[in-house]
Amino acid sequence: MTEPTPVPDAAGGGSRTATVPPDPVLPAPASKQASNGHRQNGAPHSTEATPEPGADTHVNGTPAAVPTGVTRTDVRSGDDVEAGIVALWRSYGESRDQGQRDRLVLHYAPLVKYVAGRVGTGLPAHVDVADLIQSGIFGLVDAIEKFEPERGLKFETYAMQRIRGAILDDLRSQDWVPRSVRSRARDVERALERLGAKLQRTPTDRELAAELKIGLAELRELYGQLQLTSVVALDELIAPNKGGSSLAESLPDDAAEDPVASLVDQDSRRQLADAIAQLAERDRVVVTLYYFENLTLAEIGKVLGVTESRVCQLHTRAVLRLRTKLNEQSEA
Repeated sequence: MTEPTPVPDAAGGGSRTATVPPDPVLPAPASKQASNGHRQNGAPHSTEATPEPGADTHVNGTPAAVPTGVTRTDVRSGDDVEAGIVALWRSYGESRDQGQRDRLVLHYAPLVKYVAGRVGTGLPAHVDVADLIQSGIFGLVDAIEKFEPERGLKFETYAMQRIRGAILDDLRSQDWVPRSVRSRARDVERALERLGAKLQRTPTDRELAAELKIGLAELRELYGQLQLTSVVALDELIAPNKGGSSLAESLPDDAAEDPVASLVDQDSRRQLADAIAQLAERDRVVVTLYYFENLTLAEIGKVLGVTESRVCQLHTRAVLRLRTKLNEQSEA
């Protein structure tokens, strides 16, 4: 009879069985015997060695060739994976090793995405699912650290509750509205739905107060508290559907520079510089000192050695010539 020999699995999650015949296989050629093994007690070694643990037994998704006389189940079944997880839980429970905990987190990570998607279904559009997944990861880590496999409970059921609780706790920590107000807001919404279906119209405040079994003054006070919960993201007002432009893209920026005005100003400055360069030397000096150096007409007169009235005449003549040249450039 043949003795089943356990062979460790590559992922450490179980074992596969290799059935090795008791009789020696046919001797290999001399060249292979010299390179692959020696004789012990006169019996030839088999050249077909059992693959070592962790060796790659697949090539491009196809199982590698199995040596003659050796049979094994190389494809890991669901039972193998389950056995590996059980062994990993057992090892983690004994050692509390962080590396083994991280392997468990990676294995159960799809649970976080599933729970986050379920919770995010009833939330506003501005809540990012990625933030929910991040909160859920902390819940998964906490569930792994506190889970006790020896009780025989199913980890997935326990972990989903912990993940959902971690996500809801994070959402509540970001909410500025007290939970009591949120609860009363839901009561008011349910009462409005019941009365609307019953009366086939919008109920009055007195009818709503009677449905909630409170006074009219208390209902109006409740309305004031519920104003805190009626907050809508501005982006949803202009782009309720994902893919539309956001509100920030449509608001004008009064402090931003107008590109058209900037181009017009640059062109006007260039035309003015060309027109000033074509003036006579004295007219150009008067314009430069008056507009760029901020000198008075009297000070310019002292620089040029003329009277203030003469400087005024030169200034007037220069301005007229500049205006004429700028009009000619604009009409050209």
